[in-house]
Amino acid sequence: MSRTPVVAKNAPHADDERLADAVRQVSAVRGRGLRRSVLVGAGLLAATLVVFGLSLSFGDMVMPVGKVVATLFGGGDGGSQFVVLELRLPRALLAILVGVAFGLSGAVFQTVLRNPLASPDLIGISSGASAVAVTAALLFQVSGLALSASALTGSLVAGAAIYLLAWRQGIAGQRLVLVGIGVGMGLSSIVWYVMARSEVTDAQEAFRWLAGSLNGRSWNQVWPLLIALGLLVPLTVLAAHALRPLQLGDDAAAGLGAKVEQGRLALLACATALAGVATAAAGPVGFVAFVAAPIARRLVPGRGAALPQAALTGALIVLVADFAAQHLLPVQLPVGVVTSIIGAPYLLLLLARANRVGSGG
Repeated sequence: MSRTPVVAKNAPHADDERLADAVRQVSAVRGRGLRRSVLVGAGLLAATLVVFGLSLSFGDMVMPVGKVVATLFGGGDGGSQFVVLELRLPRALLAILVGVAFGLSGAVFQTVLRNPLASPDLIGISSGASAVAVTAALLFQVSGLALSASALTGSLVAGAAIYLLAWRQGIAGQRLVLVGIGVGMGLSSIVWYVMARSEVTDAQEAFRWLAGSLNGRSWNQVWPLLIALGLLVPLTVLAAHALRPLQLGDDAAAGLGAKVEQGRLALLACATALAGVATAAAGPVGFVAFVAAPIARRLVPGRGAALPQAALTGALIVLVADFAAQHLLPVQLPVGVVTSIIGAPYLLLLLARANRVGSGG
């Protein structure tokens, strides 16, 4: 009987030690995850800078890296300044900005809707931009910034229509994806109808844009996209605070006090605008938004949406694809053709895997 009080006194102390040990283990796991996230982000950034440097150095006139750096800082002769600053630099910067926009957009869509098929180029967002832009260009001879504005308007209108059509006392990811695919197919038919009614030369130009191309792009496309991302990326970061509770499901998120529909709508609006401005600048570059986020999540498992890594992965994919399209293939191709070569097999693999587990329909 004399030992009973000792056990009673020591039991709370043992519980406190176990709790403290659990807290230390959780902190250690989080610390390792954060370190890996930072290292992966740094690695992706370094790889992007390397390919960026190669893009500025290689071409019809190969330039040493030192000369490229000197030209960027105001040195070099007139020829190198024209080649680097007017031809290669805007194209490489545009590739980075387009990749960041598509990568971030795809990561938000897939995380919010909890569906790997939820990508702007698969659920009708890019099709909306294409339909309005092609119609404006071929039927009303719109060009320049007005054409970019029409593409952005098309993506936003398509996104709003898909959201409203998929609304049933809330939004379910699978329903929105199915509605988006249907809307995208209808919008694509509009594109091909308008092209069939147009002159051959005009239709060929529209087809090059639809393939997603950086050919002939200049500072006129870089600055509007840079300004747009300067506004949209901070807004997306602010809206991303709602991502973590939304990943737990609507009921759990509502139980935690999160405003589910407001948070989801804000995130989808940002992702739609990101895809719209990227499409306006370079056309609907296929599959970048689709594959960037899964690659980023595999590199940093357990980090949720991995938005920074997805943005950097998108930038690296577009840069590498554009470099390959210019220098590594027998003929020069639009960058969207190369990214589709990467993304299409992944889509088939994803569908085959879904069918194997019995969720593919």
